[in-house]
Amino acid sequence: MAGPADATPVVEAQKRAEPELKNVIEFLRGKHGPKVRRGILNGKRVDYFKGKTAIRTLLSPQYQKLKKVPEIKDEEEAQALMVKLLPFAFFLRTDRPTLAVPPPAGTPKTLQLAPQQSFDPVSYYTWFYDGSPLYTILGGAAMVVIMLAGVMFPLWPIQLRIGVWYLSIGVLILVGLFIALAIVRLILWCITVLSMKRAIWIYPNLFEDVGFFDSFRPGWAYDEPKKKKKKRSSTVPSSNKKSKIPQSASEEPIDSLAHAAGAGDPAAGSPGSPTTASATGVEVTPNPNGVLRNRQAATIEEIDDDDS
Repeated sequence: MAGPADATPVVEAQKRAEPELKNVIEFLRGKHGPKVRRGILNGKRVDYFKGKTAIRTLLSPQYQKLKKVPEIKDEEEAQALMVKLLPFAFFLRTDRPTLAVPPPAGTPKTLQLAPQQSFDPVSYYTWFYDGSPLYTILGGAAMVVIMLAGVMFPLWPIQLRIGVWYLSIGVLILVGLFIALAIVRLILWCITVLSMKRAIWIYPNLFEDVGFFDSFRPGWAYDEPKKKKKKRSSTVPSSNKKSKIPQSASEEPIDSLAHAAGAGDPAAGSPGSPTTASATGVEVTPNPNGVLRNRQAATIEEIDDDDS
C-alpha cells in the first residue's frame, strides 16, 4: 500500500532531527537504552520497547552524565522529549493485536502500526533506526584482520610464534588447575557429608556470580541448606468490599501527527498484508535485506506488561 503523496522516507525524516535529539536517540538505542523485545512487523523482525521503560531510561543517572542533550528533571519533561522525538520516525507506535490462534510461548509478537501516532507510557514503540554504522564497520574490519592473522600464522616471526605457544600452554595450565580444584573440593565435600553433621565447601563462592577475587573468599564454609520460601495462602476478599480497578492513562493524540497509512490492515504474513506503511507523514519502507541490524541484543521475554 502506497503512502500519502506528501509522505517522506524514514531516512530523510531522521536527517531532519537536531543534533541534540540525535544524541538522545543514540543513547536510547545503545546499551543503556530501554529493554527491547523482538517482534514481527509486516513480516519483518523488528525491535520494540515500552514507553515507560524509555521514560525511566531518560531519568537514569547514565543519561544525566551525557553532554549536548536536552536536560530532563522529571517524568513530565521526559515524556515531552519522547513526544518531540516521535515525528522524526526513529521509532513509531505499534500495537500488539489479539490473534485468533495465540502463537506458541517464546515466539516474537505480531505488531501493527497504530492509527494514532501519539506517545503513551503504556504503549509499544518499534525501532526504525539501527544506530550509527561506525561500530558495525569497525567490527567487520577487526574480524577480517583476525582471520587473516590466523591464516598467516606460519609466516609470523619465530619469536612471536614461540610467545603464542607459551601463552597457550599457560592458559591450558590455568584451566587444568581450575578443573583439579573443582574435583578436590567435591571430594572433600563428599567426605565431610559422610563423616560430619555439616558438610564443608572449600572456596564456596567458586562458581557464584561474583568477582574474580571474591570467588576465592572465604577459604571454606559450611554447606548451608537453602531455605525454602513459604507460599502465602491466597486470601479471599470479603463480599462487602468492592475491588478497585485502576483506570488506564488517557491517551492524548498529537495534532501534528497524521494518521498512519496501513493501520487496521491484515496481520503480517496474511494475504493482503501491506509491505509499506506511513505514519506521521513518513513513508516506512522495510529494509530490502530482510531484517534490521540489531545494535542492541533483543530478548524475547514473557513478562507482565506492568512490570516491564
